[in-house]
Amino acid sequence: MRNIIDLRSDTVTQPTQEMRDAMYHAVVGDDIMGEDPTVRELETLAADIMGKEDGLFFSSGTLANQAAVMTYTQRGEEIILGDTSHIYNLEVGGLSALSQVQPRPMAVPKGIYEIALMEELIQEEGIQRAKTSLICIENTNNLNAGMVVPLENINQVCALGKKHGIPVYLDGARIFNAAVASGVEAKEIVKNVDAVMFALTKGLSAPFGAVLTGRKEFIQKARWMKQRLGGGFRQAGFIAAPGIVALKTMMPQIEKDHKNAQLLGKGLEAIEGLQIDVSRIHTNIVTASVEQLPITIEEFLNRLLEKGIKAKRISKTSFRMVTHLGIEESHLQEVISVVKNIVFQL
Repeated sequence: MRNIIDLRSDTVTQPTQEMRDAMYHAVVGDDIMGEDPTVRELETLAADIMGKEDGLFFSSGTLANQAAVMTYTQRGEEIILGDTSHIYNLEVGGLSALSQVQPRPMAVPKGIYEIALMEELIQEEGIQRAKTSLICIENTNNLNAGMVVPLENINQVCALGKKHGIPVYLDGARIFNAAVASGVEAKEIVKNVDAVMFALTKGLSAPFGAVLTGRKEFIQKARWMKQRLGGGFRQAGFIAAPGIVALKTMMPQIEKDHKNAQLLGKGLEAIEGLQIDVSRIHTNIVTASVEQLPITIEEFLNRLLEKGIKAKRISKTSFRMVTHLGIEESHLQEVISVVKNIVFQL
């Protein structure tokens, strides 16, 4: 059987042996009753890392995002968010179906929020308007680019929210990628946001979950929303345990992933006819286009798959590749060679 090089996402990782051992030996209790010590250890650790008062373990980042919006908003209100954000594009219309809020998207070119534009989008309460009750930002930004939002820009968004009395929520699914890339601790990045979620299953390589962090009263209400959505756990320590290991051990892997993404990007850039902007490779996500080649994106990805390489289609002409645990430099050299041969044959 051919070994597959799977570059579709950093969610395809396998847990480390230490994570598997932690699951096996986890001390557990009924988490809905607040009696699972391993879950509480994870939540407390996550809150400390983020510099927040408390944390709440979820099965996924999507569930955490939706519970956060439900906690901050009322039906019929409006939220401002990025037009390329995960919460807007890849959560099955949860904003409308669950919170019943109206999203007002804005473009976020190069991963930077334009403050003047954001302020223009804020809707004051009025007889014909939906009041803006939440600002949702994302770091890293753009689900198909992984761009780092500058710390100054995040603080500007937070200052705007404070000015208008609107909380700022950060989808930090890949916040540790942003921290490693910028050389700024996650705690400092999220210092001024009201609440932040991060995923355990992406660069951190754990098999389960995400953690939402914020003020105690916010987390208390979010716990209620989590239960309403069917996200309550019983003996959840088994799935929380690898998250603790991930937070304590996987930061060096993220740095390695970034170096590998640069290697891959530069290798693909050298292939004539393939379009790629390496300046957009901030973290572990590499995107490229076959627009100038006489081949459809579907056929291109099929040819890659025939050679044991999986990449993700992100538009009619573009694909992405994401580096992660289990992807070594030798794999990337093979990918570059295969892509080069496919293009040469055209």
